[in-house]
Amino acid sequence: MRLVSDLFDPEPARWGLRGDPWVWRAMNEYVAGLALPPSVGEVERLLKATFDRVVGIDLATESAPWVYREEFAHGGLSSGSVHLETWRSELLPTLIDRARSQLSG
Repeated sequence: MRLVSDLFDPEPARWGLRGDPWVWRAMNEYVAGLALPPSVGEVERLLKATFDRVVGIDLATESAPWVYREEFAHGGLSSGSVHLETWRSELLPTLIDRARSQLSG
């Protein structure tokens, strides 16, 4: 059985801000044990909803380029900062592309 959490391995080499890897890991934990939905559209909806739940904002409507979340602060200058633009343009698309590969293969 393919799991949604399989999409999170490996972690990206680049992040937007220091909170991003912690969000990645929290999302991975949130979907642990969930079967990969049968369509890319369903995976995309699930991942966006998971991000919204983990970070506490609606990525589709939030206009700020980044948000601060105390739970993702683990040291460093931008610690706890989540770069929403990187999630929109790189990180979520990476997960969706991985799902597309899993579902077509």
